[in-house]
Amino acid sequence: MTAREFESPETRETPERWTTATVYPDMWVDPDDDPRDKQGPGPDGELATLQDFLHDYRLTLRMKCEGLDAEQLARRSVPPSTMSLLGLVRHLAEVERDWRGWLGDDKRQPKLYGARDADFHGAVADPDVVAEAFRDLEREQAATDAALAAYADLGERVGSDEIAIRELMVHRIDEYARHCGHADLLRECVDGRVGQ
Repeated sequence: MTAREFESPETRETPERWTTATVYPDMWVDPDDDPRDKQGPGPDGELATLQDFLHDYRLTLRMKCEGLDAEQLARRSVPPSTMSLLGLVRHLAEVERDWRGWLGDDKRQPKLYGARDADFHGAVADPDVVAEAFRDLEREQAATDAALAAYADLGERVGSDEIAIRELMVHRIDEYARHCGHADLLRECVDGRVGQ
């Protein structure tokens, strides 16, 4: 832990709030610059809709991390929480790996980062840790996407819990959406940038 992590909220410097958006000041970027802002009708079909929402939340998390250095990404900016943006990236890599274990009756894979909460506690201000976390996240996302692609029927029940593929997809979206809300607050406290 650094001395900054032990500062009280009263002594911690509060960054000036700012945004790059000029059209809607509560947005992250202007609509023309937002890779999530699609023109025209949404995707057709349930699976395409679920995948579209998941894609956008994954992209939102990455956008919240852009432009920050290793110290900023690892900063626990909303004490007493142990969360940091880097910790969220590591946590979501861990969760993606865990979801694949729900698909079958096989033994689940070992954790990427070790014991419970190691994903957050090991999120330290080291560029190598940052690079590894993003590589881990991309790899685990791709592996889970590939595993789920084998199921054409979203109603198929799998694993010892007999979870429906549809439910697993919605749970993934929920996990990313919840943590993107955390990322909004974490980022604003790191450097003052606002916008959802």
